[in-house]
Amino acid sequence: MSLRRMFWAAMTLSLMLGFTPGLHAQSVADFYRGKTLHVLIGYGEGGGYDIYGRLFAEFMPRHLPGNPTIIPQNMPGAGSFKAVNYLYEVAPKDGTYFASVAQTLAVDAVTDEKNRIDPTVMPYLGRFTTNIDVGVALKSTGIKSFEDARTREIITGTSGGGSTTVLYPLALNAYAGAKFKLVKGYKGTNEIMLAAERGEVELVSAVGIPGLLAAHPEWIKGDGATILYQNALKRHPLLPQVPTLPELGLTDDGRAILRAIAGTAEIGRSIQTTPGVPAERLAALRTAFQEMLKDPEFLAACEKRNVTIEPATGQEMDAITRDTVNMPKPIIAALAKLFKE
Repeated sequence: MSLRRMFWAAMTLSLMLGFTPGLHAQSVADFYRGKTLHVLIGYGEGGGYDIYGRLFAEFMPRHLPGNPTIIPQNMPGAGSFKAVNYLYEVAPKDGTYFASVAQTLAVDAVTDEKNRIDPTVMPYLGRFTTNIDVGVALKSTGIKSFEDARTREIITGTSGGGSTTVLYPLALNAYAGAKFKLVKGYKGTNEIMLAAERGEVELVSAVGIPGLLAAHPEWIKGDGATILYQNALKRHPLLPQVPTLPELGLTDDGRAILRAIAGTAEIGRSIQTTPGVPAERLAALRTAFQEMLKDPEFLAACEKRNVTIEPATGQEMDAITRDTVNMPKPIIAALAKLFKE
């Protein structure tokens, strides 16, 4: 073959490889078609993280190119860090694994000296709802307000690790004069609520308003329980009489610490994925998430199940994470001290 013919043959092959549709990079739809995906839920069954994680598994596939299947899997432990570590270190980094884990993930990460996780590289797909956690005591305990926590010891159920069930009572002990006695070892909020009903503990220290409305609406709308505090920057419309964490601070420094903690409510019940997901695939996941939030069948299911929706984008949640990681060092140091107690 002459050099000229060899040149044109090579050019023809190059054009075929560059422009033949079948040789393009795999599309998002082709990647997801027929696949089984997983959403890890960092707490036990029945709580807010579980409710929204299972909603994601049920409705997200309808909007994701290729219509894959998503299987929810509860992986409780260490304040959801068992699931976080799996997502970060073990799960494939290709957009097939997701998680419904602690809204305090970024705070937990920056305050733990042993932490090896960079939360800024675990992108969020989006948020279902803000999650204002509240501290709840059943009427049978005789607790009438937060002032009772300043005058006597209150037995408080927690799930251990760096979870909000631990963070809130520790912070209120340190900066608001509370006397909460922490009992650790419960798998999640639902188990702590059952323990409260059995009389094992007096306070459920962190249960989200959305989860509480779904599981025990009478605790928040009726007279079945007393709400002692809410983890929020401003009072929720349903709880105008209940103080926020920053309001309970006894000093300027205390109020600053409690304000930093209250900011985690903005992350709320969000879904995130692993580091390293290809940009085109991440964009498709985020688009599908927002389409799911507008789906009439999804919204009807949420209304029927008494589930709150206050959506936001994954990009907005990522920005909150970056802001948390970049908090002033004195605030981070004070928060870190809480976790060592």
